[in-house]
Amino acid sequence: MKGFQLDGFPQSGCWSECDLAQSVNWTSEVRGFIGRGMRRSTRGVLNLSLAQANFTGRRSRDSQITSSSVKPTFLTMSSSMIVRPLLPSRTSAISRLITINSPAAARSFSTTPIQNETLKEIESRLKSVKNIGKITKSMKMIATTKLNKAQKAMNDAKAYGQANGVVFKESSLAEEFSEAKTIDNKTMFVVISSDKGLCGGIHSSVSKRAKAEIGENNEIPLVVVGDKPKAQLSRMIPQNIVLSFNQVCKQVPTFADACAIADVIEAKKLGFDKVKLIYNKWVSALSYESTVVEVYNAEALKAAAKFAAYEVEDDQLVQDLSSFALTNAIFTALVEGYATEISARRNAMDNATTNSQNVIGALQMKFNRVRQAKITNDLVDIITGANAL
Repeated sequence: MKGFQLDGFPQSGCWSECDLAQSVNWTSEVRGFIGRGMRRSTRGVLNLSLAQANFTGRRSRDSQITSSSVKPTFLTMSSSMIVRPLLPSRTSAISRLITINSPAAARSFSTTPIQNETLKEIESRLKSVKNIGKITKSMKMIATTKLNKAQKAMNDAKAYGQANGVVFKESSLAEEFSEAKTIDNKTMFVVISSDKGLCGGIHSSVSKRAKAEIGENNEIPLVVVGDKPKAQLSRMIPQNIVLSFNQVCKQVPTFADACAIADVIEAKKLGFDKVKLIYNKWVSALSYESTVVEVYNAEALKAAAKFAAYEVEDDQLVQDLSSFALTNAIFTALVEGYATEISARRNAMDNATTNSQNVIGALQMKFNRVRQAKITNDLVDIITGANAL
C-alpha cells in the first residue's frame, strides 16, 4: 500500500510503505503522538496499541490523539518507516483530517466515556461548596458580632415587659376575661417574626403556633409582622390575615417601631377585646420556644373588679394605659424575637460551615481517587507503547 502524507508536511516527512494488517477506514483529528519513544527515529516492525487515545489534563501540552470513536486496534508499519519528531511550527497542520478508505475500520471503533468530564464535574462541585462555606462562615461571624448588641437590647426591653404584665396580673384580668361569656368578646392575634431566612425554624415555629391557636375559625383577625411568617401563614390560613408589616427587624428594633405598628393596628379599628402576641421567646443561646402574651383593651381594664383598686382620674388614662401596654408588649416581642433570630442564624451558619467542611473532604477524596485512576491508566498506556518498541 502506498504511503500517506499529513497536510502541511513535506514529502520527505511522510510515512511510506505503510502495510496495514487489514484495510481501515479511520477518520480522526490527529494532534500528535504520545510517549517519548514515539518521538525518535525507529526502525523495525512497530505494533502500536491504541487502547485509549483520549488524553487530557496536565499533559494537554503534549501531543494528543483524540477520536470521536476509539477502540483497541493494531497498526503494523514496515521496517522502512521513520517517525519524525513533531516541531512546534507544524502544530497547525496536525489538526487536519486523515482519511484512509476502508469500510472495515469504521465498524471497529466505539465511543468511550471521557474521564475528564467526571473530574470537571467534581472540581466544579468542590469549588461551589468551598464558596458556600466561605459565605456561611462570614454570616456566622456577622451574627456573632450582632448577638451581643441584640442581647443587651433584649435585657433592657424585658424590664419594661415584666412591669407591663404586673398590672394585668394584679388586677386578675385574665381570670375574669376567661370567665366572661359576652358575645362581643373578640381576640386578635399578632404574629411577630422577621423578613430574613437562613436562621433555622424560627419562622415556622410561630406560624405553627398561630395555626394551632386559631384553628379553623375564619373570623379571627390576624396581623403578621415579617415577610417569612406571612408567606407561610398565607398558605395555611390566608383568610384570617388582615394586616401585615415588613422591613421592621432589619436592625435592632426600637420603641418607635413598636409605636408605629400599634398605631396602625388601632387605626384599623378591628374591634378586639384581647390581643394575643405570638413570638419566639429566648431560652438560651442554643434554644428558643414560641410563646403567647395577652394584652387587653381599655374596656376590659375598666371591667376588671380589682382594677378599681388603682386610682384613675380620667377615662383617657385607661385608654392611654391600654395603648401603652400594647406598644410595650409589641416592643418586647420585637426585641426578643430579633435576639432569637440572630442566635438561631449564628447556630445555623455554624452547622452549615461544619457540614460544608465535611462535604469538601468527601469531594476532595473522590476527586483524588478519580484523578489517580486516570493517571494510572495513562501511565499504563504509555508503558505499553514503550514496551512495544
